Amino acid sequence: MTQPTLYTLAAEYRAAAETLADLDIPEEAVRDTLESLAYPLEQKAANVAMFARNLESTAEAIKNAEAEMAARRRAIENRVASLREYLKKQMEYAGIQKIESPYLKIAIKKNPHTVIIDSETIIPVEFMRIPDPPPPMPDKKAISTAIKAGINIHGVHLEQSTRLEIK
Repeated sequence: MTQPTLYTLAAEYRAAAETLADLDIPEEAVRDTLESLAYPLEQKAANVAMFARNLESTAEAIKNAEAEMAARRRAIENRVASLREYLKKQMEYAGIQKIESPYLKIAIKKNPHTVIIDSETIIPVEFMRIPDPPPPMPDKKAISTAIKAGINIHGVHLEQSTRLEIK
């Protein structure tokens, strides 16, 4: 037998509360009826909240594993870079430009020229890039403060949402 969903329990509770409010029944009977309907709803809600916490815990564990794997990847990449630099220096020191083996070819090649800036202040303006100014953006904090102070601003309004807190 399948258990009713939280949605179904909430709908039944609300319907019962609305029906009981319209009937001429003693207040104690209404309270007892709603209390009996509230228990399965509360239990189901608690189970859903515990499941959500379990998923949050799993997501946090995955996030930590990702961080550990990223750190391990960076360490391996640094080790590779160190080994490549070591190999290049030793080949240059020995005066060898190319090594061939059945498995791979190793060669020292020249990189393209790199521009090194000695002093930005003396570079002629035609060689400088001037970035476009950023477009204007709404200042939501200032807008919120103004609306709360009673100022009417066209094109915006304040809205307050709710959130679920599980402690």
